[in-house]
Amino acid sequence: MSKTGPSSDVRQFTISEDDDGVRLDRWFKRNLPQIGFGTVSKWARTGQIRVDGKRAKPDDRLSMGQVLRVPPGGEESGRKPKPRRELKPEQIAEAKAMVIKQAKSAIVLNKPPGLATQGGSKTNKHVDGLLDAFVEDDDTPRPRLVHRLDKDTSGVLLVARTPGSAASYSKRFSGRSARKVYWALIVGVPDVKEGTIDAALAKQPGTGGEKMHVDLEGGQPAKTRYRVVDTAGKKAAWVELEPLTGRTHQLRVHMEAIGHPIVGDGKYGGQDAFLTGSISRKMHLHARRLVISEPGGGKLDVTAELPEHFAASMEQLGFDLALSDAQPLREDTTERTKAEKKQAAKAHAKQYRKARRGERRTRTTSKTTAKKAKSKGPAKGRKR
Repeated sequence: MSKTGPSSDVRQFTISEDDDGVRLDRWFKRNLPQIGFGTVSKWARTGQIRVDGKRAKPDDRLSMGQVLRVPPGGEESGRKPKPRRELKPEQIAEAKAMVIKQAKSAIVLNKPPGLATQGGSKTNKHVDGLLDAFVEDDDTPRPRLVHRLDKDTSGVLLVARTPGSAASYSKRFSGRSARKVYWALIVGVPDVKEGTIDAALAKQPGTGGEKMHVDLEGGQPAKTRYRVVDTAGKKAAWVELEPLTGRTHQLRVHMEAIGHPIVGDGKYGGQDAFLTGSISRKMHLHARRLVISEPGGGKLDVTAELPEHFAASMEQLGFDLALSDAQPLREDTTERTKAEKKQAAKAHAKQYRKARRGERRTRTTSKTTAKKAKSKGPAKGRKR
């Protein structure tokens, strides 16, 4: 978004790539949140809002490069922009220490265990509260979370730089095209070394929604692919986990459901989730790798280093970290759009019809040849 003209006069904004395709009313919510929907509707109805000089409706889609005319004023009482949070120097340093990659559309963090992703009841310190550290000035939008990790889970956490990129990344997560690989240490060793856990999950009654459980009849579909990378005798195993759906606590519940809780997960595994000796009692679940398409093309492929307690446990159990990262991720199972599927179906049908035409020509030629041969009758012998 680029702006010309002082705020007391008619304002003009050039629609940026980030807002390409967004509805007009949504554009105001993103860029001028102090102007309410009622005001936007009134301006549109009276012709005060113009797009490239033409009247526009709240549900019209905007295109990159268009010029949006906005009349002066319109700020409604109680709809002031949310003020920036003033962070202390140590908080800014903490936020920037988590950064493992910066891209045009995103900031990728390595979230430490014990830090919540968002605030809640009795949770004052969280990643979302530190994101103002990445706001340089009043014209820089505040970064937005597009997915979450449990408080005690560490690893890759993607933060979108703008509302447009947040919407784009959210679609990729909800559409299951984002590919996520977690590392976990589990108690014991599964008999089947590689497979998919397909067990529906639901909130466990009586826990206030704080705990999930397997509910094959009334739960929501949940699938997790797992692979045992290495084992430490029979007491523990190192596994790769890929969630094919995104249910709350999915990986933790699924591993406990097959009898191998994640080490340190007392919430689901109870006392059975802890190993004896000097292995840390903290959770051993880490979002190791994320591969996701960027809004403007290309892909982000990011790997997060293990937290100290997890790395120490891996070393103590004798695991070689290269055994997992050397393995390719699963094949891209990104679902094709309806248009792509329709186009593929048309191409297949066309190819099939073409092949059938060739078959019909062959059969017709054979029948014609046979008919002609039959009409001529047997060849007469020559007299010598």
